[in-house]
Amino acid sequence: MLVGLERYEAILEGKAEPNYLLAKKSRLLSKKIKEAEYSLQSCELCERKCRANRAKEELGYCGCDTKAKIFGAFAHYGEEPELVPSATLFFSGCTMHCVYCQNAPDSVTPSMGELWNERKIATWIESMHNSGCKNVNFVGGDPTPYVYNILKALSYCKAKTPVVWNSNAYYSKKTADLLKGIVDVYLLDFRYFNDECALKYSKAPNYVEAAKRNFLDAYNDAEVLVRLLVMPSHIECCAKPILDWLAKNLSKDVRINILNQYWPAYKAHNYNEINRRLDHKEICEVLNYAKKIGLKNLAP
Repeated sequence: MLVGLERYEAILEGKAEPNYLLAKKSRLLSKKIKEAEYSLQSCELCERKCRANRAKEELGYCGCDTKAKIFGAFAHYGEEPELVPSATLFFSGCTMHCVYCQNAPDSVTPSMGELWNERKIATWIESMHNSGCKNVNFVGGDPTPYVYNILKALSYCKAKTPVVWNSNAYYSKKTADLLKGIVDVYLLDFRYFNDECALKYSKAPNYVEAAKRNFLDAYNDAEVLVRLLVMPSHIECCAKPILDWLAKNLSKDVRINILNQYWPAYKAHNYNEINRRLDHKEICEVLNYAKKIGLKNLAP
């Protein structure tokens, strides 16, 4: 059994119910849907809190209106081993604009996505569950702008499948509260431990505090799987401090996937220091450091 994902495994074995189904029974889900819908009138779902009135078609930084836009929907076999096959929905639109984004421009351009209503999303989830997928995986871009659509879709859904919230962790306290009691596994990126880096490469002010807050909230709410994308030239300023923080503030048993898959996609060619692949020495340095500080649950 995987340490830290015991409840997720219990759901897969039929020994526990997904949180969203429990929330439906208690009417908690209905309450959260109303709160999420109301928040669209002055949106503060991500850390930017731009307060665009999306209900009246005002667009904030993410460019999303009130309708879900999808640029990919399939059984994903490239996720962590415990998650595959994962019924993955890729939402168009993101709260960060990473210059190295491997899914851009679809991921950051809502108009490039296909319109899906909430009943279509629910029907798709049920179909994928029946075909053998282990979970439904909401990703993007980032799912944060679409939290209302996701909650509404889950209200129509009956599949006994765990909900995975696959996010950049740059969402607001409001969104964290909306997710509590709904999500079964938080699959969160931790990219930076230096706000200058976050601003330069992802246009994300106050990223570090937002990420730390959301990791703590997620860890106290459900099960967490951390993704750390190691970036070239960002070992000392970001990768190692992130590992230190996780070990001290979550647990040395928290599930962590240290990713070596960075490559200079999208606009990374404009930044000499990250316009290259990660070299073997750098990833080994990060992996060895994780083991040195006692982190025990590293994904293969």
